[in-house]
Amino acid sequence: MPPLTRTPIALMVVMLLATAGCGESARLTAKADTGPTPVLAKPNPSLVPTVKVAAAVGWAHGQAPVPAAGFQVNAFATGLEHPRWLYVLPNGDVLVAETNRPPTEDAPSNPIRAAMMKSAFAKAGAAMPSPNRITLLRDGDGDGVAETRTVFLQGLMSPFGMALVGDDFYVANADAVVRFPYTRGATRIDAAPVKLADLPGAPRNHHWTKSLLASRDGTRLYVGVGSNSNIAEHGMDIEANRAAILEIDVKSGASRVFASGLRNPVGLAWQPQSGALWTVVNERDELGSDLVPDYLTSVRDGAFYGWPYSYYGAHVDTRVQPQDPALVAKAIAPDYALGAHVASLGLAFYDGKLLPARYANGAVIGLHGSWNRDPPSGYKVVFVPFADGKPAGAIEDVLTGFLDEQGNARGRPVGVVVDAHGALLVADDVGNVVWRVVPAR
Repeated sequence: MPPLTRTPIALMVVMLLATAGCGESARLTAKADTGPTPVLAKPNPSLVPTVKVAAAVGWAHGQAPVPAAGFQVNAFATGLEHPRWLYVLPNGDVLVAETNRPPTEDAPSNPIRAAMMKSAFAKAGAAMPSPNRITLLRDGDGDGVAETRTVFLQGLMSPFGMALVGDDFYVANADAVVRFPYTRGATRIDAAPVKLADLPGAPRNHHWTKSLLASRDGTRLYVGVGSNSNIAEHGMDIEANRAAILEIDVKSGASRVFASGLRNPVGLAWQPQSGALWTVVNERDELGSDLVPDYLTSVRDGAFYGWPYSYYGAHVDTRVQPQDPALVAKAIAPDYALGAHVASLGLAFYDGKLLPARYANGAVIGLHGSWNRDPPSGYKVVFVPFADGKPAGAIEDVLTGFLDEQGNARGRPVGVVVDAHGALLVADDVGNVVWRVVPAR
C-alpha cells in the first residue's frame, strides 16, 4: 500500500467537506425569509458548518442566463478575468474592476476551518490571484456589445469601488482610496495614484471588497467596509472601522464612521426619490440554512445595525461573548430581507427610461450565491419595487439560470449598473462576462 501523502489537516478537511451539511437544511417555505417582515427561524448552529458550494464550471458556447418574461439578455463583453464591479462614466463608457482578494499574511486561528474555506473558494472559482486592473469597455455603435476594450488602470491593489467627481477618478483599493486625474473620453490613465485615505486592510482583511459612492455634491465619499470575521471571533480590536460605512472628506481625506454594525455592506446607492443612502449587507453565517437573511436597508447617519451582538434589531447572537446590551438596545432592524445566505453584493436603483415604468426607482440587486446553505440560495439578479422612497412589493427575479441542473455554477452575478441607454449590466465573475438586460423586442 503506498504511503499517505496528505497531512492530517488536509484529510480532516476532506472528511468535513464530505459530511458538512448532511444533517441540516432549510425548512422555511420559499420567500418566507424575504420582505419587510421576514420569518426568522430559530438558530441552528452546528459543530461543522453547512458547506454546499456550487462548483464553478462556466458557460458553454451559446449559453446565457435566463431573463424574466418580457426581457432578453446578451453578452456585453466576454473573456474578462474575474469581473466583479462596474461603473458607468458620463460618456457611456463602462468600467469593470477585474479583481480578487489580496494575499493575507495573518495566520488563521482555526487552521482546519481556514483550510475548509480555502477549498471552498477554489471550488467556487474564487482562488485565482487578483488581476488588479480596471478595464474600459466601449460600445461605440450602440448595438449592445462592447467592441472596444482597453486597460484603463493597472497595478492596483484588489480594486473594487469606483467614483468620478469632476475630473478626479477615485478607486477603492483593498487598503486605501486613491485618486487619479481623468479626461473625458480617455481610454486609459497613466498617472500615478495619489492616496486620499487609508482603509482597514492587511494583515487579515477578511472582507476585502471596498465599495465606493460619491455624495451628490461631490464633497464626500462613502466606503463600505466589511468585518474581519464572522461574529468577532478574533476579538473586536481588529474590527476598528469595519462592519461599517465610512465617510471621507474629499478635500482633506479625513474619515469617520457614518454607520456601524453592518457585517459586510457592499453595494451602496442613493435612492432617487428620497435621496437616502441604501446598502445591501451580507449577514452572519453558521446559524443554519434559514438564518440570518441578508438584507437591503436605508442607512442613517450614526446608526447601529447590530453586528456582531445581534441581528434584525434586538435578536441576540448568544455565540458572541461578551455581549453589549446597551448597543443591542440601539440596534436598528433593516428595511427589507433578501433571503438567508444569498450573498447580496450589487445594488443599483433604476433611473433609466428603457425598462417599463414599474421599474422606476426600484432596486436591482446582484445575489452572488450561498456557500453556507442547503439547498443553495441566491445565484441570480433580483428586483425590489419602490414607491415614495421605500420598498413596495415582493422580491422578483430578473436574471436566473446561473446554476445548472446539477447545481454547478455557470456564473455568479456581482455588480449591477444602469448603462447610458437604460439597460441593466451585470458583472459575472465566474462566467467572466458582463451581461446586458433589455426589454424583449
